[in-house]
Amino acid sequence: MKLFLILALLLASISISQENIDLEAIEKIKNEGFNNSQIEKIAFELIDRSGPRLTNSKGYERAANYAVKQLSDWGLVNATTEPWGEFGRGWEMNKSYIAMTKPYYMPFIAVPKAWTESTDGQITGKVVFLDIETEEDFANYKGKLKDVVIALKPTGEQNPTFKADALRYTEEELKEMEEPRSNKRRYTDEQIKTWRARRALNTKLSAFLAEEGVALIIKGTNGKHGTLFTSSPKGYLIDTPKGISELEMAPEYVNLMTRLIENGVEVEIEAEVKTTFNENDLQGYNVIAEIPGSDENLKSEIVMLGGHLDSWHGATGATDNAAGCIVMMEAIRILQATGLQPKRTVRIALWGGEEQGLHGSRNYVKNHFGDVETMELKMEQEKISAYYNIDNGTGRIRGIYLQGNEEVRPIFEQWFSSFDDIMDHTTITIRNTGGTDHLGFDAIGIPGFQFIQDPIEYWSRTHHTNMDTYERLVIDDLKQMAVIVASFVYNTAQRDEKLPREELKKVE
Repeated sequence: MKLFLILALLLASISISQENIDLEAIEKIKNEGFNNSQIEKIAFELIDRSGPRLTNSKGYERAANYAVKQLSDWGLVNATTEPWGEFGRGWEMNKSYIAMTKPYYMPFIAVPKAWTESTDGQITGKVVFLDIETEEDFANYKGKLKDVVIALKPTGEQNPTFKADALRYTEEELKEMEEPRSNKRRYTDEQIKTWRARRALNTKLSAFLAEEGVALIIKGTNGKHGTLFTSSPKGYLIDTPKGISELEMAPEYVNLMTRLIENGVEVEIEAEVKTTFNENDLQGYNVIAEIPGSDENLKSEIVMLGGHLDSWHGATGATDNAAGCIVMMEAIRILQATGLQPKRTVRIALWGGEEQGLHGSRNYVKNHFGDVETMELKMEQEKISAYYNIDNGTGRIRGIYLQGNEEVRPIFEQWFSSFDDIMDHTTITIRNTGGTDHLGFDAIGIPGFQFIQDPIEYWSRTHHTNMDTYERLVIDDLKQMAVIVASFVYNTAQRDEKLPREELKKVE
């Protein structure tokens, strides 16, 4: 009798937590996503036609305008570019050229640093490497750098690699992700102290080089095999003082110049950089559009999906993060094309200013939902059921990060069960993941989620690099992502209740 009661209670518990999944709707989503996909068309428009999408650039404006028009043409309402606050100066590359001319001619792979100044026309000059470890070392170069081309050595190693660039997570790696992350810190206090000291020294060095009248700075970047990773300057700020034109160069070429000079061979280069700044409109913009909810009692509540539209400028930002925007636009197109009429309002957001500090999404949260610093909440904060984000490249979905919200685990487990035919292992981890636009939502008490994705070439070849082009997309993976995201958004919109929330952190 006792055993029977335990079993009865167990069954009752299971039935209470059972999700009401509309499998017919999920099949409609799959059919539309796999058989009538618009992934490649959206990809062409955001990547090839728009070009690099640095925040407040012409490329970003082209992409945002396309997205607004396309979302409107699909039948979404309230499609607009919504200002989120002051960002800073727009910036365009107009010309970039550099080659070694002595001891022999060789063109080099390099990209102007974002928001860098122009050179004084085409320049030629001898290359000098600086040996500066402390501020006291500046004295060794005082008065000696007028019109000189300065080079800075790269970090990391550029030896041959014996590991594939493109990777998918193994079952073992996914299993390991299911475990809570250890409390071991990524960096020690000493490492953080060293990094901060180096950053402070670099700031002073930049000012010193500008005072000395240096003609050009060549910075060897992290990377290898012709791939270079761009950095993240603050030159967009309106009060940024005028600096020196700077090129970020593939490390192999900087290493070549280093070896030549260290062996007594003089090196000269010729270069020209032309850039322009736009200070007419300092506002930053997000793209926003909606499918109105169909249920009178629930349409005031909202399910959000999004990804950042801005990119770096060294390439066309295919995997970071056109891929996320392609998936989210396709997901909302699928919902519209299937005629499923979600009960809650579905809102898509394509963010600006992510690469400079999650500015678009964080300010959107502040403008609409509340201030994370004071935890003063606005009425709309209570109306958001969830926000779903994509920003880890082109790789297919393998699971989801719960951001510490354990209560949604059984819900997501049931939702993922509808995709056994397109997912070979599903990982749901309690872990947090950072560095992207769900963080602003999570911080203000709104369930915000980033999906786990196969890395493919994201960390080895495309993230913030000059190789992040259309060819790096895996179209079938994008289709799979769009179908899963559309289904998660639809399931969230149809639930009787909003998704469970973590307890809101109080400001001390």
